[in-house]
Amino acid sequence: QVQLVESGGGLVQAGGSLRLSCAASGRTFSRYGMGWFRQAPGKEREFVATLNGNGVGTDYVDSVKGRFTISRDNAKNTVYLQMNSLKPEDTAVYYCAARIISSSVTRGESYLYWGQGTQVTVSS
Repeated sequence: QVQLVESGGGLVQAGGSLRLSCAASGRTFSRYGMGWFRQAPGKEREFVATLNGNGVGTDYVDSVKGRFTISRDNAKNTVYLQMNSLKPEDTAVYYCAARIISSSVTRGESYLYWGQGTQVTVSS
């Protein structure tokens, strides 16, 4: 069992930056690939970024490439999402999630554990 707790969300102006953190419980954090998803009001959940357990092998949704960076610190059981050049359309609740498998990594169904989410609001 893995428990995930996100933090770092908030209100920021367009063009600004935020860094989200996701702290995981347990001693086997490096076994899990980690992902970030988001859900805006009235929209379906959307994949944002993912990273394998060893810290290499990333994937991003096209709309955040070049602006967002996913990283992890296995010694701290934490995964991060650095978000730069934020846009109003990035406004959503952001969730981190953990997976064991290494296929279909952009699909929510591939993830076993989910955090409660953190709100990110980007004003224009």
